[in-house]
Amino acid sequence: MSSEKGTGAQSEGYGSDADARDDAVFKALANATRRRILDLLRAEPMTTGAVAEAFPELDRTTVLQHIRVLERAELLTGRRVGKTRVLALAPLPIKRIHDRWIGDYARAAVDMLAMLDDEGTATSPD
Repeated sequence: MSSEKGTGAQSEGYGSDADARDDAVFKALANATRRRILDLLRAEPMTTGAVAEAFPELDRTTVLQHIRVLERAELLTGRRVGKTRVLALAPLPIKRIHDRWIGDYARAAVDMLAMLDDEGTATSPD
């Protein structure tokens, strides 16, 4: 496959480990429950039990499955404190997605809006 010079696609390479990591992040973020778990953990680390209690409509096993998907995507980390497990948000994969995909697209959109604004200003009557 070809890729344009200077894009994240060339530097990361399609089919690379980076693509597999990005796929795992996108898969994890595609589910509303998992996004809600990340929102909870954004405020502060929580125990697995506290996260499960925040979803009374789901059984504990289902919440734990969602947590495992988030851990595989490296979006959260867990550590043992005695008999409990404390979960914390790990924002680096989201930053990686932003840097690789969103940042470039947002920059292009802002440049396009600026160009349209300049054209509108140049042609507007005084």
